[in-house]
Amino acid sequence: MADIKFEIKQTIGTLSESPKGWKKELNLISWNDKEPKYDLRDWDSEHKKMGKGVTLNAEELKKLRDLLNCIEL
Repeated sequence: MADIKFEIKQTIGTLSESPKGWKKELNLISWNDKEPKYDLRDWDSEHKKMGKGVTLNAEELKKLRDLLNCIEL
């Protein structure tokens, strides 16, 4: 499998941290030199290893925000 190239353009925030030190983060990331997308996934402390995640473009992120705003917590 080919290496995946990524560059974190902006760190937006951390949602949680596991006991092992991995953090669930929302970042703006360019994958394989493509247009940056919003990305939510777990990262190790050095941002060298990552878990599975979800990438969203700006319109999808806005829609997600709107859906979350409709939820009563």
